[in-house]
Amino acid sequence: MKITRSSDWRDSLPFDVPVIAADAVPGDPTRCATCGVGSEPRDRSSLWAVKHRHPNNPAGFVRFYCSAHAPKPAPAPTQASRTRTPERRRAPARPAREEKPAALCPNCFVEVPATGVCGMCGQPVS
Repeated sequence: MKITRSSDWRDSLPFDVPVIAADAVPGDPTRCATCGVGSEPRDRSSLWAVKHRHPNNPAGFVRFYCSAHAPKPAPAPTQASRTRTPERRRAPARPAREEKPAALCPNCFVEVPATGVCGMCGQPVS
């Protein structure tokens, strides 16, 4: 199944940043995703909408959370984390092994295994 993109209200939301649900999409009261279906529906002005990343859908998905369960926004990167870390040096590549040329059977013209006996005709090849 291929997921196709469509333009809707979710495109305007940033990833992993809590936004008041009533500002993102007005509508009927709804439940917190963490509290579950057993909880009472809440007014959207008291819920947070968070757009999460999805491995198969580049548009992501949106969940609503109450103030007790709303994820904290990720902290902004600091100057120290923006500096480039030195690259690790890689070990020098090993030289390629020289392979012995394959022995061919003079009768069948097939490659002979390490046993030295042709698998087709049974003739020993040195």
